[in-house]
Amino acid sequence: MEKEHYFSKDELKRFGSIREFQKAMGDKFFDWYGEVMKDGALTAREKALIALAVAHAIQCPYCIDAYSSGCLQHGADEEQMMEAVHVAAAIRAGTSLVYGVQMMDHVKKLTM
Repeated sequence: MEKEHYFSKDELKRFGSIREFQKAMGDKFFDWYGEVMKDGALTAREKALIALAVAHAIQCPYCIDAYSSGCLQHGADEEQMMEAVHVAAAIRAGTSLVYGVQMMDHVKKLTM
């Protein structure tokens, strides 16, 4: 049966099943991930906001769903979440624009 959509919320719910084809590596990933997301020098709330921003930067619909929920669970509000998204957007825009320097250098060489 063909899927109606490429991304399915059901797949996010089944993320833990990645262990099925490679249990040892899957277990190591989830252990490491759990350790990374704990309170440390950054709070779990701060890490959730960072993850939400990264989710938007890499355009992962699964991560956007997961970290939107995670941010709310860790006490972030809508304004903080949108600000994190704007930070990600600004960094992405800056990345595109800094390549403009490369283009300008190239054009200057071609037109000299």
